[in-house]
Amino acid sequence: MKSIPFARLLCFLPLIGTVNAQTADDYPRREAIECRERGGVPNGLAKLRRGDGGEIRVAYLGGSITAAPGWRVKSLEWLQQRFPRQKLTEINAAIGGTGSDLGVFRHGQDVLRHRPDLLFVEFAVNDGGAPPERIHQAMEGIVRQTWAADPATDIVFVYTISEPFLSDLKAGKFSRAASAMEAIADHYGIPSIHFGIEVADREKAGTLVFKGEKPADGAGGPMVFSTDGVHPLVETGHEIYREVLARSWEKLEAAAGAADRPHALQEPFRPDHWQAAKLVPITRAMISGSWEKLDSSESGDPLARRFARQMPEMWKATAPGARLAFRFRGTVAGVYDLVGPDGGQLNVVLDDQPVRIAPRFDAYCTYHRLSKLDIGSGLDPDVEHRATLTLDAASPDKAKILFERNRPDLEKNPDKYAGLYWHAGAIMLIGDLVE
Repeated sequence: MKSIPFARLLCFLPLIGTVNAQTADDYPRREAIECRERGGVPNGLAKLRRGDGGEIRVAYLGGSITAAPGWRVKSLEWLQQRFPRQKLTEINAAIGGTGSDLGVFRHGQDVLRHRPDLLFVEFAVNDGGAPPERIHQAMEGIVRQTWAADPATDIVFVYTISEPFLSDLKAGKFSRAASAMEAIADHYGIPSIHFGIEVADREKAGTLVFKGEKPADGAGGPMVFSTDGVHPLVETGHEIYREVLARSWEKLEAAAGAADRPHALQEPFRPDHWQAAKLVPITRAMISGSWEKLDSSESGDPLARRFARQMPEMWKATAPGARLAFRFRGTVAGVYDLVGPDGGQLNVVLDDQPVRIAPRFDAYCTYHRLSKLDIGSGLDPDVEHRATLTLDAASPDKAKILFERNRPDLEKNPDKYAGLYWHAGAIMLIGDLVE
């Protein structure tokens, strides 16, 4: 199996999910402990120690901090050096600006089909604005999908840090999102590592600047962690992350013991977990109006080619009135799609609910990126639901929506923003389609 590369997305998209009353700051914060080894990594460690030249597949499921050529690359190199007789292969399943609520739907496609031996999951920053119950549902879904596919796969939860969560760590507490993930880690005995405690300690001691200008080569002064308050510099912040993982790995080895053992799928933490989350292909029977299925081959559409690994099929709605409609029985539905400068807006109708306007354009859209469109959740699984999404003739107010810093790009390249299209890849579903 070949290594699966992914280019870093430089832009941070801060909130995945909707903040509501249940995300209030009274959610219990966990004590900030760098490594909770729990059951360790018994199966992966046994394979790594065999020394028989076998292939060990290491998967990384997360956001842009993991997509960057930083701790992911450094940790794999470190593990390879520690176990030189084995062949370590990377499964890179990180997508910038996305959280566990998309990760659980794409987990089968992006991770499990590659049969990982070890899985690192990193969503604490991008899940920062999500309700704790949604984090529980999605993270538990990822765990249960993994062990249903292969009980021998070891999982490690990894927590990174961004500026909004620095104060919690300096006060000795995890963020709300990491605390919610710890509930799942406790329930299933999954080890967790928090990369940010070391960063917070250094910032508190004055030996690290969390956000600042990248210093010139040879410049003195405190270490600069990041230039944007989110993405660590490869030479400094990501190196700290690697160091934390390396020393935590020693604890995971000690906790694992000498024998490998499969992981049991015990009683769920939540009865409404998202183990059944999946991506369902869009078919021609679901669409009407002006659509084009884009060619992702070497000579095909550049956008389809760019996202071919994450979105093997890409459909483009090219004119107002283009419609995607499907019926289903289930609890959650959405669409895995793109947002970008040429994005239009959709009229979304679920059952007999009022029309909802969903722009496929946001403040960051000077470029295209993978995203998701929520249609409905918490639905009655015994009722047949109808979803209809129609490309509108009206345009989002792109000048108003863009961040002020991004508006010069619109003024300089108006043609780039002139389109009113929709790029859709698959239906996100917990349930089943009704033919």
